[in-house]
Amino acid sequence: MQKIIPFLWFDQQAEEAANFYVSIFKNSRIVHVTRYGEAGHEVHGRPAGSVMTVEFELDGQAHTALNGGPHFKFNEAISFQVKCHSQDEVDYFWEKLSAGGQEGSCGWLKDKYGVSWQVVPNALKNLLGDPAKAERTISALLQMKKLDMAKLEEAAGS
Repeated sequence: MQKIIPFLWFDQQAEEAANFYVSIFKNSRIVHVTRYGEAGHEVHGRPAGSVMTVEFELDGQAHTALNGGPHFKFNEAISFQVKCHSQDEVDYFWEKLSAGGQEGSCGWLKDKYGVSWQVVPNALKNLLGDPAKAERTISALLQMKKLDMAKLEEAAGS
């Protein structure tokens, strides 16, 4: 059982967002949907029967989404990092997650729900871990939106 579970507060797009994420990542599924009832209507203001929470798994990891209203917004202080084995994987996740959202720099993006993601090739760790290559790698990385491993390796002198 996973002890720490990310809990995402949406205005009213929890189910839509969960389905979007599940469609992108392999080994993913909607686990359970709970609905608002009449109890607490004066607090939550949601119609009875509307989606309250969606429990879902992304690549086997548990997450929960809540339709909690417009009170809170996502920002870059919290993001999900997607570790990629290849440039094809980087390209796939970048394209899917940024669709309708906003491309950032250095491998960061916001999806169409405002959730921040980092799409990162696993090989980057080795380039940044080698002091002789790190400076050149970072200089190249800072010029990129989606990370391009071939260009990073070229800049590092690999």
